Amino acid sequence: MKKTILSASVAALLAVSAISAMAEDAPASPLSFNVGVTSDYLFRGISQTHGDAAVQGGIDYAFSNGFYIGTWASSISWVKDWLGKGSVELDLYGGYKGAINDDWSYDVGAIAYTYPGHEKANSGLANPTTSEVYGSIGYKWVSVKYSYALSPYFVGWYGGTNFDKKSRGSDYIEVNANYDLGDGWTAIGHIGHQNVANSVAVGALKSASYSDWKVGVSKDVGFGLVTLAYSATDVSGSCSSSTGSTVNPYCWGDNGRAGVAPTSGYKNVAKDQVVLSFTKTF
Repeated sequence: MKKTILSASVAALLAVSAISAMAEDAPASPLSFNVGVTSDYLFRGISQTHGDAAVQGGIDYAFSNGFYIGTWASSISWVKDWLGKGSVELDLYGGYKGAINDDWSYDVGAIAYTYPGHEKANSGLANPTTSEVYGSIGYKWVSVKYSYALSPYFVGWYGGTNFDKKSRGSDYIEVNANYDLGDGWTAIGHIGHQNVANSVAVGALKSASYSDWKVGVSKDVGFGLVTLAYSATDVSGSCSSSTGSTVNPYCWGDNGRAGVAPTSGYKNVAKDQVVLSFTKTF
């Protein structure tokens, strides 16, 4: 799987170079494209690829009045690892962004995280498809964003002591900083807290709610953006590769199938790690 992704990544980079050369002199357009590769796809500090690399890309359309729509996709493994099928995340979103003045900006919208091809959920994992509304306000190089889940379940989580309650109302608050250092360099900072609604400790097993943070730097190298960042969470608890964990809710296996939960290949997908990525927008 990892070799396949890395091979596809190389092909994607070659394609991007060719397209960039042809599009260099094209007039500005409200339509934009992005492609990228990353050593690990982290969503709010949690690996979506079981620690493997991912290929990603998206399309955005920005209307002149401030409205925008877009779609973005990434290779993933966590849905397949649990349900047996579903190796792609496809996001659909739209919203409105604008500036209050030279210093203040805002953005409001909605997003759906979908997982084409996933099978019926196993016991312990609800339908992973998730919809959220969000709003953010920015001051110069710092922004605060709040996201709220409207779907019955948030990325497959059940709540309650019997794992039978919905997780609608899960929310995420985050502060992001992108400080221009000059010469194409940008310092990156992030801190966030994910609340999984109705998720509670069950015996030794901890709640799925957690906090995450990230620090890093990016560099515009002319043909794209390279980012190196260190990401961490406050998720704790051991994780055995063969037996999983009765403490850590983010100790995930990799050989599940419809009706049968994973039995091996467990990893702590919330562990601290360094991620290297490349993105090209054109």
